[in-house]
Amino acid sequence: MERGVQRWAVDISEWNPSPPEFSSALTLLPRHEHSSILRFFKMEDRKRALVSRLLQYVLVQYILKIPHDEIIIKRTLEGKPYLECDKVGSEFPNFNFNVSHHGDYVVIASEPLSLVGLDVVSYAIPQNEDTIAFVKNFSSYFSSLEWKNIMNASSSSSVLVEFCRYWSLKEAYVKAIGRGMMAYGLEQVEFLHDGWNNIRAKVGGEILKDWRFWVSEMGNKHCVAVAKGHPRSATESYQRTLTRTEFEPDEYRAGLLLPNVSFVSKSVEQLISISME
Repeated sequence: MERGVQRWAVDISEWNPSPPEFSSALTLLPRHEHSSILRFFKMEDRKRALVSRLLQYVLVQYILKIPHDEIIIKRTLEGKPYLECDKVGSEFPNFNFNVSHHGDYVVIASEPLSLVGLDVVSYAIPQNEDTIAFVKNFSSYFSSLEWKNIMNASSSSSVLVEFCRYWSLKEAYVKAIGRGMMAYGLEQVEFLHDGWNNIRAKVGGEILKDWRFWVSEMGNKHCVAVAKGHPRSATESYQRTLTRTEFEPDEYRAGLLLPNVSFVSKSVEQLISISME
């Protein structure tokens, strides 16, 4: 199953396509994906949207060896992307993936058995806004313990880093279970940690069992969080896209304890090359 555990990252600041180059990359995606990319006015937003979708198709092609033009990716009612396929096989009993983009990075993660969610956050705030004032706008999304840890950081830049780490973990969990952000409040999830190691989560005051969490730096100006957990935690609409939601304890634990591999840097040119194989 280890091949099903992938972590890829693309730095879009390194890709500056001409209009013809962008249009050429766009043609690698199914036509129904085009409008969700071209609806953006700014080129930076279009780049993030295109690379986000291209990563999904290329990752599926790489892991499952499905020809690029035969891959069908759909989304649940809440917007969770999933692969519609009967060729996954027993090696990847619940193959699923999640993608995120913010700032310079677009990232993707996949798992063969556990649910997976991730979120990348740029350490940036709106121009001319005070860091502490910006962070305080989001205080209602955190528990008293989380908020204390954020505001007790040693400097305003450290406050921002702590805020982003907690935020990315909360979003990664919500995305893993297939919830829309508006339908599941981030304040319902509380994270505990020992120096950002041994990260645990509570929902409704109860520690989440059968889940694992990580947060790490992405470049010098971003953090990225990964959440993986039991398929029975998925929303009803997302469970319908999975092959199995129940496992024997030892079988599930083997999938949960698969190593959380490091993110591998990919260029847009590499993605284009793979998609054309």
